[in-house]
Amino acid sequence: MNYIIFDLEWNQCPRGPAFENPRIPFEIIEIGAVKLNDAFEIVEEYSSIIKPRIYKSLHKHVRKMLNYDEAFLRTGRPFDMVCREFMNWCGDDYIFGTWGTGDLVQLQRNMDYYYMNKFAAPFKYYNIQDIFAEYYIELGPCKLERAVEAMGLPVEEAFHSAINDARYTAQIFQNLSKKNLKDQYSYDYYHEPKDKASEILSFHRTYSEHITRGFHDRTELMEDKEISAFRCYRCKRKISKKIKWFSCGQHTFIGVGHCWYHGYQKGVIKIKTANDGKLFAVKKIIPIQKSDVEDIRNRQLELREKRREKRRNH
Repeated sequence: MNYIIFDLEWNQCPRGPAFENPRIPFEIIEIGAVKLNDAFEIVEEYSSIIKPRIYKSLHKHVRKMLNYDEAFLRTGRPFDMVCREFMNWCGDDYIFGTWGTGDLVQLQRNMDYYYMNKFAAPFKYYNIQDIFAEYYIELGPCKLERAVEAMGLPVEEAFHSAINDARYTAQIFQNLSKKNLKDQYSYDYYHEPKDKASEILSFHRTYSEHITRGFHDRTELMEDKEISAFRCYRCKRKISKKIKWFSCGQHTFIGVGHCWYHGYQKGVIKIKTANDGKLFAVKKIIPIQKSDVEDIRNRQLELREKRREKRRNH
């Protein structure tokens, strides 16, 4: 299997959000990628400029960041042509690696615009920004430039060029420990699972994740027995609820469970809107200390009191 470490540059409407195309608020203008083999050696590179079709003038913030202008972009090729070439270059047996989550979202959104998205369900990839943050806890999910500096990698080319950023990301990936790599994958869920049978339930060393199918409304989603259940992130057994799910914002629910073997665990349900308008959930279960339980309970009581106060005032 190969590792495709890629980076994108994209433009947005120079006249502001009110004038953007809602189907494609960000238009990709450059793809850069590095292919690593299973020994993590660089074997190939891919780079291409894309001639913009929707936003032909650069947004002022994008212009400041990039190392080229509109005249150079006009020398590029159409997105659909470049994207098909890029996907063919990737091959058949590969896994993506990116710095953060944004590039995969924008790639698929642009592919959707041209009716060519072949990723119809969640798939595994490596979020190298998050993996880096596991080893450099004090920095957290930082910018690529900061990570390159922290690892002492040589800076020989300018940042904010897709191929250069892909090279830097690949170098970081090469230099990170590989002992937990099989456990460090993430799921891209630009497209949610289509039915119950294809829902994602994955268990990792430090958390578990459940990505659900779509539901018509929030009530239907939260009443689903598997979504509302607590399963231990380690032993996968259903565990007792110590704090029932409570709303912490319009799209987030929090709860606490306890496993006799693996201790207290916090659950977080994030409700997302799918492309077809349905709602799906991403639920994570993570271990916590006993002292954290009281903090969560206090948060629940605080929110409950705020809601009561709001009702009294109305």
